[in-house]
Amino acid sequence: MRVWLVVLLLLCGWGGYSWWRHRPVHDAPGILADAAPDQENLPHGTLLNRGHFTLEPRASFAMTARVLSREDYQLDDLAPIAPTDLAMGWGRMSDSSVLSSIRISQSNRFYYWYTDNFPIPRREIEDSSANMHMIPANDEAARELRTVRPGEVVHLEGFLVDVKRDDGWHWNTSLTRDDTGAGACEIVLVEAIRDVR
Repeated sequence: MRVWLVVLLLLCGWGGYSWWRHRPVHDAPGILADAAPDQENLPHGTLLNRGHFTLEPRASFAMTARVLSREDYQLDDLAPIAPTDLAMGWGRMSDSSVLSSIRISQSNRFYYWYTDNFPIPRREIEDSSANMHMIPANDEAARELRTVRPGEVVHLEGFLVDVKRDDGWHWNTSLTRDDTGAGACEIVLVEAIRDVR
């Protein structure tokens, strides 16, 4: 009986610590990240090997954006290489006064938003936010990604990549910000990420 109590207390403690580490940051109203991501498409070329995965850089990528939500994964096909998804927003999707009318969540590698009354046009919400699968390129990027909290404004640099696994499984990155639904997520090889506020 005591073993179950200890296990329960440990799980509660771990859950509380995890929430505290990733607790949301709340900012005053106003646009916090005004520019859309910078991207320069690349010709097909150098492949990068990461264990059972091969990455093909498709574009250089840099952005300053607000973290709308984060979701960590441990058990799906992409988890060994991309353990974290960040839903990112820029333009008016980085403004707390807009975001207060939008409910945001993530699940199964998708980003969802809901609103009863559109604070900005639907298309602007879709074009100014995205779910991004984050692949740390190095140990420092991995450490920084682990500390990112919803509400923070971060600057990141890296590459959009397509991912292939040894057994033939593959996942292609989006190369545009105006797509939605399945296949619309960016897969980002993150070389550097930092909090800018």
